[in-house]
Amino acid sequence: MAVAQRMSEQEYKRFLLAGAEGVWELHDGVLVEKPGMSFRHGEVPARLAFFLLSQLDWNEYSVVVELRVRRPDGTVFVPDLMVIPASYSDEIRDRPELAIYSEPVPLIVEVWSPSTGEFDRSAKIPVYQERGDLEIWFIHPYDRTVTRWVRQADGSYSETVHRSSPVIPDSLPGVVIDLDRLFAG
Repeated sequence: MAVAQRMSEQEYKRFLLAGAEGVWELHDGVLVEKPGMSFRHGEVPARLAFFLLSQLDWNEYSVVVELRVRRPDGTVFVPDLMVIPASYSDEIRDRPELAIYSEPVPLIVEVWSPSTGEFDRSAKIPVYQERGDLEIWFIHPYDRTVTRWVRQADGSYSETVHRSSPVIPDSLPGVVIDLDRLFAG
């Protein structure tokens, strides 16, 4: 649900910290509530987080859900999952502040759902590329695919679609994701 009134990022932060229920994003200054999601939409990021946490050094990386990334022009998105360098949170880790990251992250993930899938793919993926995020995954839990965009040295992105295991993130050395396990059940 979009709220017609435009707001600044500061107003957005105050709105959320005042106890707003639901998950809210800021789309070019317009407040938008993310709709409810399917079971698989919730299950896949949870499993992926488990796989990532079991392979990453927690002193170097954090795996987070429901935190935010920004684009400077009044856009704040809530990806389904992110891997961020632990140092990105050093200043806010022990303070009750809203975590919104400006810096590119190693991995950002969106999971397809009937209510948001088209928007995620057509609007969010390009924003993540503009931000310079190193690797972007769009997971379709029903088609059992992972579409990956990997940032190249020249700033462009190469796109690949994975239908079988393993998927090895370029941005996270030593990590291997088994798609059969990710989509099991």
